[in-house]
Amino acid sequence: MKFLSNFLKGIAISISQIVPGVSGGTIAIILGIYDDLIHAINNILNDFKNQYKLLVQVGLGAIIGIVLFSNIVKNVITKYPIEAGFFFIGIILGGAPLMYKKATRKGLLKKNLIYLGLGILIVFIMSGDHIDNSNIITNLNILNFIWLFIGGIIVAIALILPGISGSFMLLILGLYNTVLTAVSDLNFLILIPIGLGVIIGTIATARTIERLLNKYPQQIYMLIFGFVLGSVVSIFPGIPTGVSSIVSIILLVLGFIFIYKISEE
Repeated sequence: MKFLSNFLKGIAISISQIVPGVSGGTIAIILGIYDDLIHAINNILNDFKNQYKLLVQVGLGAIIGIVLFSNIVKNVITKYPIEAGFFFIGIILGGAPLMYKKATRKGLLKKNLIYLGLGILIVFIMSGDHIDNSNIITNLNILNFIWLFIGGIIVAIALILPGISGSFMLLILGLYNTVLTAVSDLNFLILIPIGLGVIIGTIATARTIERLLNKYPQQIYMLIFGFVLGSVVSIFPGIPTGVSSIVSIILLVLGFIFIYKISEE
C-alpha cells in the first residue's frame, strides 16, 4: 500500500511538472511527501538502506507519469487553454492555505512579509508570453548536450524549490517543446543529458534547501508562498466568454476543492 501511495504521488508530481506555471515541489508539499523526499536525497549515500525505497517508488511514478501523460497534458492545454488554465489556477490556489500555515506555524512576523512580496515579484519578472517557438532539438552535438544538461539542472532546482515551475523554466530556455517531443518519441539521446542535469541539480540543491528550511522556515515558506501566488498571474489564460466561462469557473472550483481537501489530510 505504501508503494502504491508513493507511486501515485510520483505520477501527480510529474504531471504537475509538465504544466507551465505549476510547481512539482508545491504538489509534493501538498501531498505531504516533500520533507521526506529532501531528507532521502540528502541521506541516500549515508543511509542507502532506509532511503532508497522512497526515491525508487516516487521516481518510478514520475517516469511513468511523464511518459503516459506528457502528450495528453500538452494536447489539453493546446485545445482548451482557457479552461485548462483556470483548472490549474484552482489547483495552485487550493494549495495556498497550506503554504500560509507552514509560513506562519510559529506566528507571523510582519518583517517577513517582505519575503512574500519578493517571491511574487520574482515570478512577475519571470512571467510573460514565453511561447517556445525555438527549433526542436532532435540531434545531439556538444553544444546541444551542454544546453540540455543546463536545462536539466534548472528543472531540478525548480522541482526542489516549491513554487517555481520546471516546465515554465524550460519555456524560458526554449527547451519545453524539445523535452516533450523527446519524451513522446522516447528519444533517449536527448533525454540522457537532461536526466544527468536533473540528477546532479537535485543532489546539489536539496541539501541547501533543507538547511535553509531548518534555519529560516518562515522566511523561506513566505518566499515560496509568494512564488505560489505569483504563479497564478503567470498562467492566467485570459477572460473566458460564453460557455467557456461557466466551464472555466467550475474547473477552477473543482481544482481548488480537490487540492485543498488533499492538503488538509
